[in-house]
Amino acid sequence: MANKVTKDTIIMDVLQMNADTAQFFFEIGMHCLGCPSASGESIAEACAVHGEDADVLVDKINRFLAENE
Repeated sequence: MANKVTKDTIIMDVLQMNADTAQFFFEIGMHCLGCPSASGESIAEACAVHGEDADVLVDKINRFLAENE
């Protein structure tokens, strides 16, 4: 699997891998993906702020990336 994310992956890096991953952030209430925080915030940091489980989000994103390589 060429593209794989971890909890430490920066959100903007995830979006650059595949812009369609935005849907997973929108689903959990992360709607300001263009804000400055998204440029430097990791998945773990964003999930902590939004009260979400980073492991669940990382798993969803990695499954999506694997299916869409």
